[in-house]
Amino acid sequence: TNGSMILADLGAETIKVEPCYGEGTRKLLATDPKNSLDGMGAYYITLNRNKKSVAVDLKTAQGLELFKSLVTEVDIVISNFGAGVPERLGIDYSSLCEVNPRIITCTVSGFGSDGPGSKRPAFDQVAQAMGGGMSITGPDSKHMVRAGIPIGDLGGGMFGVMGILAALYERERSGFGQHVDISMLDCQISMLNYMATMHFLSGEDPYPIGNSHFVHVPYNTFTCSDGFVVIAVITDNFWQNLKEVVRCPEFDNAKYDFQPGRWEEREIINSTLNKVLSGNTCQHWLTELEAKRIPCAPVNTLSDALADPQVLHRNMVVDLKHPNGSSTKGPGNPIKLSRSKDEKFTAAPELGQHTDEIMTQLLNLSVEQIEQMKRKGIIK
Repeated sequence: TNGSMILADLGAETIKVEPCYGEGTRKLLATDPKNSLDGMGAYYITLNRNKKSVAVDLKTAQGLELFKSLVTEVDIVISNFGAGVPERLGIDYSSLCEVNPRIITCTVSGFGSDGPGSKRPAFDQVAQAMGGGMSITGPDSKHMVRAGIPIGDLGGGMFGVMGILAALYERERSGFGQHVDISMLDCQISMLNYMATMHFLSGEDPYPIGNSHFVHVPYNTFTCSDGFVVIAVITDNFWQNLKEVVRCPEFDNAKYDFQPGRWEEREIINSTLNKVLSGNTCQHWLTELEAKRIPCAPVNTLSDALADPQVLHRNMVVDLKHPNGSSTKGPGNPIKLSRSKDEKFTAAPELGQHTDEIMTQLLNLSVEQIEQMKRKGIIK
């Protein structure tokens, strides 16, 4: 769902095909008074913006035939069914390429389409745990923590978009579509990146070190009188500039002028910095640090982050509408293109809101044919 949201935000005409009783995220938070808008929960209203809804019962022969007719008119089919479900429904790549050889399909599943674990069910935290990322997140090795952002789910969607765009580009050369097989576990392994290579070189398993860094010092979260700031000293020059800001006699030690010495005395440096910084406000220290070009940041709450002037300037907070005209706000599109600047965010659709439109305009069905299928419960 996140991957199709990204494509829709980029301007792809996106048709959400769901069962006549509606797909699962429609109900999430839908009745929560704090996290819903006129019967639409935060999940649904965010992830389904810029999409059209067509309700079809794929378990009927006529519904499946209708879906395949849609496939002849589109470029991409994305699904996030469990392993084996697309095959059982007859909507997997091998089935759909027979009706449209140019079709590109994409599935995002927990473990991919093959291998000894491919049939296992998975959700975000399962992927985070199996992918190793949880083992290096948290204050120490006894308190491992998942990422607060659902990177298992979101990573699958983002890598899915990359695969789809690569397949579209390849199709320009070959003339044929192909299947994009995304495993949430694969994505988590990929995001270990250079840390995986470090493991193979050293033979060691890293462990959680809180907000500190395994090379740079000081690189951590520090306490001010009214909150927390992050300071990232990654060069010796930054250290010299930091000394001018904090004016701490304990730091006038030649041993600290270079990274090895700072790393050796990291606990002393971090605790001393905490004492000094706690004597004034976050804004005071951020102003001083920024003046010396030292990488730093406040540890923002969501309300702070979503009100940041840079975030607002980049149109990263946008109106999310309900079909009835009411609206709330949500995150914008982080992909900014130099020519295609027209960002639009239409309302997440009601169930089957665009069924008639798609059936008449895309498939050229008559009103009588559509009404007949509605009476049989094939579409809604």
